[in-house]
Amino acid sequence: MKVRAAVLEQFDRPLVVQELDLAEPRAGEALVRLVACGVCHTDMYTASGADPSGYAPTVLGHEGAGVVERVGEGVESVSAGDHVVTLFSPQCRKCVHCLDPRTNLCLAIREQQNRGYLPDGTTRLSHEGEPIRHFMGTSTFCEYTVMPEIALAKIDPEAPLDRACLFACGLSTGLGAAMFTAGVTPGSTCAVFGAGMVGLGVVAGCRLRSAERIICVDPSARRLALARGQGATDCWDADGHAVERILEATGGAGADYVFEATGLVSVMAEAVQATRMAWGLCTIIGVAGKGETLEIVPRLLITGRRVCGSSFGGVKGRDQVPELIDLYMRGQLHVDPFISHRMPLHEVNSAFDLMAAQDGIRSVLMYDGV
Repeated sequence: MKVRAAVLEQFDRPLVVQELDLAEPRAGEALVRLVACGVCHTDMYTASGADPSGYAPTVLGHEGAGVVERVGEGVESVSAGDHVVTLFSPQCRKCVHCLDPRTNLCLAIREQQNRGYLPDGTTRLSHEGEPIRHFMGTSTFCEYTVMPEIALAKIDPEAPLDRACLFACGLSTGLGAAMFTAGVTPGSTCAVFGAGMVGLGVVAGCRLRSAERIICVDPSARRLALARGQGATDCWDADGHAVERILEATGGAGADYVFEATGLVSVMAEAVQATRMAWGLCTIIGVAGKGETLEIVPRLLITGRRVCGSSFGGVKGRDQVPELIDLYMRGQLHVDPFISHRMPLHEVNSAFDLMAAQDGIRSVLMYDGV
């Protein structure tokens, strides 16, 4: 079938919206008609050429939601008409990682997915006979996509898909970092560095975990106002004195749980320093630039602080993304404030420009005929 898609032809160049060929789903795969797709920083990061694992040509996009149109042989968990969220972090429910509650990093298709291929080592996208690789196993900057069954989360059909798409990456990453990776406990003090999509999700996750105090640090007054709406009790400007202020506010001890959601190595170092001695946990979520490293004074660790990383918030996608969306449907999550702009596919480069200018939290692509 013919589909319109935004193709990354060359790094550090605008995406090109063009017509591609999309083959039918094979065994274990499903054809999904995309309804909405969030434009995430990871898409822009890859398009810039800064991602050392990036490749081109490819169809970017991974924060999608849509409706299953057809399924390939052997597919049992989704069927035509199901509403789904796309998962760049799949869940096969069979590998050693999927069976272990300590991680969400499924091993089933990881090698091929990292190379831009579907599980059988081929692509379904092509242009004039030349294969186009699948970005993060999803390629949702496209009217339709073919994906592995294990990378689709079946969701409540009543959930608005322009909101549900945010759970495909940014929102779930933040929520999960607080709720699953860190496991924030009731009555605790939390500090969140960064109030973008992920940081705001962290704030909401801390609130849902009944944290007593949630400090959010960001240079944007507008974003801090959104953080307060998600449950932050203290909203501070990132003026270079956040560590001192957090220590002062906690009697010199530091916050029980600290989250870094900026991708800046300098901020990661601040987050570690602001973490409570004895039992504090610092969770690094942001993606640092190519070749950057994080230096930590060992004494911060031998006095009890712990540092961990979080991918997709530790969320086991097929099982837990529907549960997170149910929280939204029950009114426990405020998702509408995250959506700053809605636009058609052909304006995808404008969405990158808005992101670079830090204009709003999330632009959502809305596909024709919806």
